[in-house]
Amino acid sequence: MLEQIPSPCYVLEEQKLLSNLQTLDYVQVQSGAKILVALKGFAFWRSFELLKPYLYGSTASGLYEAKLGYETLGGRESGKEVCVFSPAYKEEEMRELVKIATHIIFNSFSQWQRFKGIIEKANETLIKEGKTPIEVGLRLNPLYSEVSPMIYNPCSPKSRLGIIPSEFEKGVREYGLEGISGLHFHTHCEQDSDVLERTLGHIKAHFESYLSKMKWINLGGGHHITREGYNLPLLISLLKDFRANYRVEVFLEPGEAVGWQCGFLIAEVVDVVQNEGSVAILDVSASAHMPDCLEMPYRPKVTKLSNGVLEEDCGENIAPYTYRLGGNTCLSGDIIGDYSFHTPLKVGDKILFDDMIHYTIVKNTTFNGVPLPSLGVIKQNGDFELLKTFDYSHYKERNG
Repeated sequence: MLEQIPSPCYVLEEQKLLSNLQTLDYVQVQSGAKILVALKGFAFWRSFELLKPYLYGSTASGLYEAKLGYETLGGRESGKEVCVFSPAYKEEEMRELVKIATHIIFNSFSQWQRFKGIIEKANETLIKEGKTPIEVGLRLNPLYSEVSPMIYNPCSPKSRLGIIPSEFEKGVREYGLEGISGLHFHTHCEQDSDVLERTLGHIKAHFESYLSKMKWINLGGGHHITREGYNLPLLISLLKDFRANYRVEVFLEPGEAVGWQCGFLIAEVVDVVQNEGSVAILDVSASAHMPDCLEMPYRPKVTKLSNGVLEEDCGENIAPYTYRLGGNTCLSGDIIGDYSFHTPLKVGDKILFDDMIHYTIVKNTTFNGVPLPSLGVIKQNGDFELLKTFDYSHYKERNG
């Protein structure tokens, strides 16, 4: 079957996605928290029918993600949440968001004051129609995060994300908190629950007097809940205690934990060249198709498919045949990494990059006119289905 999948192609494995969802639902049932899928990390919407029975809705970073979540997972009419946070909104975006959002979170008091009237007017209409009004929240910065590298740290010095404690106190004195029903904290990235435990200490140190005044607290994403070895009992205990102590509803909004280890990117070896070692040039790009390999940096696990035989990589310079896997763009640093195998790579061999469903499709580009990978799924019964392909028209439409 793998040899029949076109290259390049992102492939979702439904059974692995279901396993993640069942783990997330276990956390919900045991802790009482509500989990939303963060579309910034996982937006493979053709799989969202699988998400509906398990998750409470979606969380968006702006208008387009909010519309996608509303259209594919549902909104207040179907009992689902559409939670939106953006560092800054435009008026035309806000007028569209109030039609679909259940929660709107602001990054500053000034943005809240600017759009307060639009939300209040929308809520008047919703209440007249017997519908649940929009909840409003503020994102706060507790000045503590263990995220590394710094490019991913939302609490880095001079961060633009979240209201720092001193500015929050000034805002409360000037505007009060009438109309604010929730607070939002996002300080994690691929981290375990012990980090949440330490972070909660900083949240309480700066904002504890306000927590019990809220209806809900959103503890953001970056909780690596579905990773093997994650401390689920500690997470559940922390969430239960937090809900009980402050009598609030608690949201989590992971994206990566939803799509974690539930699919791969399949590529093809196009050429092998020599320059102080063997360099395999592929029909995929780190820069265009898996940018976390350069940003994080991140070294994905690789499996080689040659003549119907699968072989996992042995690491760097361990097995007899070592190759630098590179992309097909002009960027000299378009390098995925060095990998070694017990058998040689040849043109036409397939390369499977593991764990490539989250933070790939949502971030890919057509840099250099490189084609976007197709989208496919391995169904629960083991069959492969090709969902979408991309051609020249997609590149042209994105450039004018």
